[in-house]
Amino acid sequence: MEVLGHNQYQYSNDGDHQQQQQHDTKNRDGEIMTGTTIMALPFEGGVVVCADSRTSTGTYVANRVSDKLVQISDRIYCCRSGSAADTQALTDYVHYFLSQWSLTTGRQPTVKTAAHLMKRLIYQNKDNLQAGVIVAGWDEVHGGSVYTVTLGGSCLQLPFATGGSGSVFIAGLLDAEFQRGMSAEAARALAKKACSHAMCRDGSSGGVIRTVVISGEGVDRDYTPGNALPFGPAAVW
Repeated sequence: MEVLGHNQYQYSNDGDHQQQQQHDTKNRDGEIMTGTTIMALPFEGGVVVCADSRTSTGTYVANRVSDKLVQISDRIYCCRSGSAADTQALTDYVHYFLSQWSLTTGRQPTVKTAAHLMKRLIYQNKDNLQAGVIVAGWDEVHGGSVYTVTLGGSCLQLPFATGGSGSVFIAGLLDAEFQRGMSAEAARALAKKACSHAMCRDGSSGGVIRTVVISGEGVDRDYTPGNALPFGPAAVW
């Protein structure tokens, strides 16, 4: 305590201030980081969805082989990014509602229906959720289509979509190499290439690459282990 004058005192709180600064910069216990790389690329007759598999809690990798591609209908998938708990709950709700809709109508839902249902859930709870997702798939009405639903609940149909912290590293790559009317094999190869580049540059993305090709013929899942990625973790000098 420093005496400034008559009945004037200044209390030194340097220790408390330093503790407060350390507290402000430290991750909360159990905080879920949003690092990930997800994408959906349409091709002639369908869509391919792709994701890495790293889930982190703070700076600790909680799960290195998590599955971020969730089937919410027979030919509709959701790519999850954000809070693991929030996105798991959302996909469970949407899967339940779409199943009930199919039983009631006797028809399969469209990708647009699934995307707008996801949008409504996220928008109405935007203050409590941390979830950004991509809804993509194939239906008899529109064929292959891709929708992105942002953290605030905006829903946009796009030629192709990317998400997560790793997406900023591959925006130019996809802009340069994506083409409309690609074959399923070319779209899957491009998705794996882009995802592996993002995993190399983004510390919050990693693990393995999972892809799903969705078309009128059905669903085909694929798995690429970490030691067989198209682009390695370091350049060969």
